[in-house]
Amino acid sequence: MFHALVAIKQVPDTTNIRIDPETGNLIRQGVPCILNPYDAHSVAAAVAWKRKLGGKVTVISMGPPSTVTCLRLCIEMGADRAILLSDRRFSGADTLATSYVLAETIKAIHQQDPLDLIFFGKQAIDGDTAQVGPGVSARLDFDLITYAIKIRELNLDQHFVITERKTEHRRELIKSPLPTV
Repeated sequence: MFHALVAIKQVPDTTNIRIDPETGNLIRQGVPCILNPYDAHSVAAAVAWKRKLGGKVTVISMGPPSTVTCLRLCIEMGADRAILLSDRRFSGADTLATSYVLAETIKAIHQQDPLDLIFFGKQAIDGDTAQVGPGVSARLDFDLITYAIKIRELNLDQHFVITERKTEHRRELIKSPLPTV
């Protein structure tokens, strides 16, 4: 049975951001938060494959308690289960710490209920680093396909996925064993 996991992030609504002129950092106080748009695309893709193949979609996020609003939105989009990792010690976590915490949690989920695909949005609109997905992939030792724009084929019986990815100069088809990030 198909099982996808989607990592999502709650981010400040970029239409309302302000920058502290002294520090150059985002001023987050008073700014409403939204589901990272790239992550919303990932949730939609995972749910589409769930509907096609049967199975389930788990959504996970590391963030403050208010992130539950974004997780509920993912459930409304068709995800079956949502997990929030929230602890004051995570406040200000960089991509290294975030990828470690997510990888350890995903590893535990995968041991209990094997995953086929793990989705990450292209990047978070608040940090734009695009480092967490690759960091998780490296820690799990799962194949990584970046800049994926379409899953062409997902074969659960033979345990592979064929994904189309867009690079700067061309489109590529990549075949990868499952599980894949």
